[in-house]
Amino acid sequence: MNHTPDPAAFIRASLPARPVPGVPEIVIHTAAPESRLGRLVENSLACSPPYWAYPWAGGIALARFVLDVPETVRGLRVLDIGSGSGLVAIAAAKAGAATVLAAEIDPNGRAAQRLNAELNGVAIDGTAADLLDGPPPVDTDLVIAGDVFYAADLARRSADFFERCAEMGIPVLIGDPGRAFLPRERLLALAEYPVADFGEDAVGRGFVYAWRI
Repeated sequence: MNHTPDPAAFIRASLPARPVPGVPEIVIHTAAPESRLGRLVENSLACSPPYWAYPWAGGIALARFVLDVPETVRGLRVLDIGSGSGLVAIAAAKAGAATVLAAEIDPNGRAAQRLNAELNGVAIDGTAADLLDGPPPVDTDLVIAGDVFYAADLARRSADFFERCAEMGIPVLIGDPGRAFLPRERLLALAEYPVADFGEDAVGRGFVYAWRI
């Protein structure tokens, strides 16, 4: 009988805490070859690959932007969609957001979020709810999302959610390296940064966009 380790204990022991490339102010537990991540995910309740275990280009760019332009989030109630490791949520908390709600459906990702927030000395709230098919929470002043346009169905649902946010006057900031499903016609480019994407060694570009209202 296979035994799935406790997520928090496994992450703490097997995924080293490392500064994020391009955002060294933030440290997160990051998978390495020796982490043997499959031991955690093979029998877990997670419904997706362990994307949370690595920093992605869009999240890195968006976290960098939030820290560089803290007035973007300062004093606001921020919702981070598809939060993964919590990188962008942590950046928002460090930059002075009033509250940060990190939405992540993967239970292992939520465990990583809690550990990473503790590492960085900030408080973020987490939710397992899949929020994309409903209205944005009423207590939201700003939505942030890194790397949600890598698959067609997720991109469609995300775009529909961001459109509903825009209709309610809620600003949306998006981080992405320019993936195929990115709805460029709905976006206003704000910034770009040199970053490496998930699974790639070469440095490319990560972009920050505002959803057009």
